[in-house]
Parts: sequence; structure tokens; C-alpha cells
Amino acid sequence: MYRSAYRSVVLAAIVAFLFVSAGSAQEKIETLAIGAKAPDFALPGVDGKVHRLSDYGGAKILVIVFTTNHCPTAQAYEDRLIRLTADYKDKGVAVVAISPNDAKAVRLDELGYSDLNDSLEEMKIRAKHKKFNFPYLYDGETQKVSKAYGPVATPHVFVFDGDRRLRYAGRIDENERNPKEAKSHDTRNAIEALLAGEPVPVETTRTFGCSVKWSDKRDSVEKAFAAWAKEPVSLEPIDLDGIKDLIKNDTNKLRLINVWSTACGPCVIEFPEFVTINRMYRGRPFEMIALSVDPASRADEVLSFLKDKQASFRNHRYAGDDVYAFIEAVDKDWLGAIPYTLLVKPGGQVLYRHMGLIDPLEVKQAIVEYLGRTYK
Repeated sequence: MYRSAYRSVVLAAIVAFLFVSAGSAQEKIETLAIGAKAPDFALPGVDGKVHRLSDYGGAKILVIVFTTNHCPTAQAYEDRLIRLTADYKDKGVAVVAISPNDAKAVRLDELGYSDLNDSLEEMKIRAKHKKFNFPYLYDGETQKVSKAYGPVATPHVFVFDGDRRLRYAGRIDENERNPKEAKSHDTRNAIEALLAGEPVPVETTRTFGCSVKWSDKRDSVEKAFAAWAKEPVSLEPIDLDGIKDLIKNDTNKLRLINVWSTACGPCVIEFPEFVTINRMYRGRPFEMIALSVDPASRADEVLSFLKDKQASFRNHRYAGDDVYAFIEAVDKDWLGAIPYTLLVKPGGQVLYRHMGLIDPLEVKQAIVEYLGRTYK
């Protein structure tokens, strides 16, 4: 179902990368050479502590992995990193993860496979949710450490020996989509060789994943917001039959439906969150729909509000007079208070329903858990 959408997302990412590369003079960053000493660092971790290279002086081998929250490939490898850490913990191997990304350089439409951006606070959420058993450090503020190591993608692994000389740099394995089908376990092979006192069989490999979001990409974020601000915004009336069709969702898209009104304080407060959510996921099989219950006399006011919020998704205003028939058509389990939010999968099954102010993270989690966090 999602193969064509995947191709579209990949193509869009390539085009965006070429556009940004052509429009900015990006600093040339070299990947650390085999045999080089591990650059020093002092970085904040999700545990609230500052971690230094010297903190891991007692480890026989130090594995530093540059990874991040939002990248689909990075998420695909999280469980493998957890297992690798557990497998080698008692063998003198320390694993440290560092996020190199500047969260302010990540566009909303680059977050389509995640519920989180790459800030330190959001890293804390991801680490807690996944129960990371390794330190997760943040370098997005200055990116000095990342520039010293030179990761080209997330994830990118650097394995150092007891003298902290680099002995391996590259991928975790060659199959990001299915760990059971991986045949070349390059990071584990490097660790095993060093533990045995033998040369690493393969010292470097390419690594596949998301490009590092260096700070000089912030202009791309600004351009994205400028482009979204120019998108047309419309408001169309809808009757009960139309609403029933919306809920039936005879499409291949996941639908997020928000019932709201300009006269409802909480509705107005949370509305910008739906604009953000739409921009995050609309490149995938996803559709945002807003249903206003404002009367016809306030249609102009509703449209003005929508334009102000740059709500360039499907906007409808209930054109009927029977509000209770409207409630019944939207959801038989709804008691009637607004705002009211539904997440409806293709075929009409409700995956999420909430009356009152939403928790944006909860909604994003529900969306991405259905759509998927990784390329498949």
C-alpha cells in the first residue's frame, strides 16, 4: 500500500537535498581516519549529566554511534543497538550514542516517520520510551564534536580500541529493514576482532541513513515555512451524508478529524498543532480534516481564522441545523463536547478518539505507529 508513497518521500528528500546543497556553501566535513585518536567531548546526556570521553577510560573498546530521533533508518537500528550494548556490556565494551543534529535545521516534512524532533528534551522522551541502555548525548547546540568525528549519515558507527584509536567506521550491518536477513554484521565483527586481539576484517564501509542536519540547513526550514504560508486555504460546506462518508474513510489514507469552533477557546488554542501535524505527515498516506460547527453567519470569520493559521488541508463547515444528528454521524461514542478528535484508518475503524484538548505527542505517536517508523 505504501510503496508508491515511499518512492515519493525518497524522491522528495533527494530533491530537497539537491536544492539545499545548491543554495548554500556547506562546510566540508571529513570523516575521522582509521588509526586516528578519538576526539575529546563533553556533552549533555538525556540523564541530565555531562558525559566526557574520559568517563569511558576503563572500557576495552569504545563504540560511538551517531544517531538521532527522527530518522527512519536510525529508528530501525535502535533495537539492534540496545541488543549490542547488552551483549557486550560484561565484555568491557562501552556504547555511547550521540545525536549530531541541530533540531532547528530539521524541516517539519522531514519528520514524517517520527513523533519527535531532535532536541535534547525530545531525546529524553525517546530514550525513556525505548528504554535505551546506553548514554544518549546531544551535540546539536554547537556540533563541534560531530564535526570532529565526521559522520555522514545517521546511524554512523565509530569503534575505538583500548588506546582510543579508530579501528572501524561505518554501518551496523547491511540490512536496515530486516535484522534477521542481515549477513554482514560489520560493527559486531569489528568488536569481536578487537576483543580477540586481531585486526578488524573490514575497517570502513558506507553507511546508509539520513544526512546530518548541520546548522547551515536552517535556511531550508525558513524557506519551507515561507512556502507553506502561500498555500491556498478554503472552507467547504458539508452535510450529514458527507460527514458519514468522511468517517467511513473509503480511501487508503489515515484520517485525522478535528471537530472545532471559533467560539471554543480550547479549539482555538490547539488548532496550530493540527497544522504542524499535517505538515509532518502529509507526504505519507495521511489526511487532515477539520470540521467546523460554526453557524453559516460566521463562515467568513471561520475562513479568516483558517487563513491566519495557514490551515491548507481539508476544511469543512457543517451546513445542517441538527447538531445531535451531526454528533451521531461523527461518532456514536461522542458525548458532544468540543474540541473532539478522531483518528480513522482506511475502512472506518477509529484508532484514537479524544474529547477536549489533545496531547500532541499522543496523537503523533498514534499516527506514526500506524503508518510505520521505518522504510519497508
